[in-house]
Amino acid sequence: MWNICIIGAGKIGTTIAALLGASENYKVTLADQNPEALKAPAAEGIRTLQVAADDLAALTPKLKGFDAVISAAPFFLTPTIAEAARNAGAHYFDLTEDVAGTARVRALADGADTVMMPQCGLAPGFVGMVGAHLAAKFDSLDTLSLRVGALPLYPTNALKYNLTWSTDGLINEYLNPCEALVDGRKVSLAPLEDLENFALDGAEYECFNTSGGLGTLGETLEGNAGRVTYRTIRYPGHCDILRLLLTGLGLERRRDLLKDIFEHSLPRTDQDVVVVFCTATGLINGSLREVSFLNKSLSHEIGGKTWSAIQITTAAGVTGVVDMVRRGNLPGRGFIGQEQVKLADFLATEFGRYYLPGQITPLPVPEGQANRETLRAAG
Repeated sequence: MWNICIIGAGKIGTTIAALLGASENYKVTLADQNPEALKAPAAEGIRTLQVAADDLAALTPKLKGFDAVISAAPFFLTPTIAEAARNAGAHYFDLTEDVAGTARVRALADGADTVMMPQCGLAPGFVGMVGAHLAAKFDSLDTLSLRVGALPLYPTNALKYNLTWSTDGLINEYLNPCEALVDGRKVSLAPLEDLENFALDGAEYECFNTSGGLGTLGETLEGNAGRVTYRTIRYPGHCDILRLLLTGLGLERRRDLLKDIFEHSLPRTDQDVVVVFCTATGLINGSLREVSFLNKSLSHEIGGKTWSAIQITTAAGVTGVVDMVRRGNLPGRGFIGQEQVKLADFLATEFGRYYLPGQITPLPVPEGQANRETLRAAG
């Protein structure tokens, strides 16, 4: 049994605690700076701990004795939590999409006696495993397009979007430079560009460049692939409105105001769908081929409680790799990138199964929406 500390008692942190707490292989403590955030988990019987996650000297001793630390805290706390975990002798995992935070974790991994594994959620995270899985099928890889979206099942506003996760993380995706490979070399692309429209299961979507989702996969494939990109999926029209808000009205220079607008104008929802749609092209046995992977996840009940699709897929991403390290299926020290995780091995864990069809029962949806109940994986 591993003793795990999860830092961050928000939506994702509490989901991680629920998944690990239901397993006989883990003892869980949920930590947060805000005592109010810990009241509900404590009432449900989860062990809690109040910590100052921005204070390295205070945090380090509180993490001693834990086998692993999972950060579900805001991205700007990543460097402090990662260093405290390393100093305390605990394995470290996080969900960050922040490029600078990931670079700091990687630096901390140099000479570490424990695992330092950032970007373990959905994107980056699971999508990196999928990308590496597709790339391995080709003798020569021309293009790899990774597309991921967490969307409302029933869009009603002009943006056709509801908040489903961190607003700060969302704004980072829309405004920060986007890592990619072009002509086999690492480049930075502008966010909201490279717009593409496509249809799946009768529903129309668009996707465009966003920051952070590629993780370290681009570095791994550099020189071995022509073009590798990560794009976020939305319903059609979303990108045009974002360009108006960010560029036309200048909110790209007012992140604080943009966050306030999003959080006061876009309601949150647990009735969501997570779409992972990745496509690779290249040569297989001398023939030009295309291979795609599609996975759709819906909100559903686990242990008598309703969890959103983004909560489940993000929490399953990090708990699955934690389980692989615990069982010795991944290296036991140093930096680990998501592309080092074999997709089949991940799906075989007790948490990776949440991505598999037939393993979960989605919540009922109204007649006419049945096509969105499909959870399909191909490739």
